[in-house]
Amino acid sequence: MTSGRAETYPLRRREVVARLVADRGELLVVGGLGAPSWDLTAAGDHPLTFPLWGAMGGAAMIGLGLALARPTRRVLVVTGDGEMLMGLGALATIAVQAPANLAVVVLDNERYGETGMQATHTAGPTNLGAVAAGAGFPVVGDIFDQAQLEAALPRIRAEPGPVFFNIKVRAEDLPLVLPPKDGVHLKDRFRAALLGPAAIE
Repeated sequence: MTSGRAETYPLRRREVVARLVADRGELLVVGGLGAPSWDLTAAGDHPLTFPLWGAMGGAAMIGLGLALARPTRRVLVVTGDGEMLMGLGALATIAVQAPANLAVVVLDNERYGETGMQATHTAGPTNLGAVAAGAGFPVVGDIFDQAQLEAALPRIRAEPGPVFFNIKVRAEDLPLVLPPKDGVHLKDRFRAALLGPAAIE
């Protein structure tokens, strides 16, 4: 199923994520379980980042709920191809709800990174960008190199959406950089940063 091409992709996931959240301002970020959340933490742990330790397939839907609840704030979901494949129905729901303030970015290394780097369907014929377009996302793109990433960043940050970008990144085994693991702490930290300290009293 896999040709080994992902090991040669030029973009490196941690460098990509660092660019996505550089000078983030008030951006609200949801990190998909596993490597995307480790990548976000490596870029700098932040109270307005909500990393998932579980709930595989749920990152995009959590981002949708957040975007609908806070329509004046930009919401970015950073997830992986394995997790997005498990939650494909989310793309249709997001397209129907059509939150203009939501962007979903998939770090597609064509691997299940948390279970042994087995090939995902994107190592074969499955194209997540095509799925998002078919679901009804008005803004969709595929990114393969640094120039395309730089061109897409303003669209990810600001273009009315929902926005979907699939970023092909190198399949590599990286050191873990873990966010806090206490779910209550992460929830309270995010709520306080978004709504103020009174939200957790």
